Amino acid sequence: MANSAQARKRARQAEKRRIQNASQRSMVRTYIKRVDAAIISQNAESATTAMTEAVPLIDKMVAKGIMHKNKAARHKSRLNKKIKALSA
Repeated sequence: MANSAQARKRARQAEKRRIQNASQRSMVRTYIKRVDAAIISQNAESATTAMTEAVPLIDKMVAKGIMHKNKAARHKSRLNKKIKALSA
């Protein structure tokens, strides 16, 4: 347990950030699931639209340090690969 005022404040800040980061991670996962759902429904147009919405969001999470850049690149690459296979 935090004893000093400084440690208590840092604990409060850490908890606030943890909740915010969890919310942001959840939002990104939802956007990725939307792309996957469009791919499963074999709808290339809606998959492409969902992908164009998801990519900037994924990049923003990398900039904020919520997601690692390699993980983001892996997600984008796999989704793009599935969309291209759907279009072909």
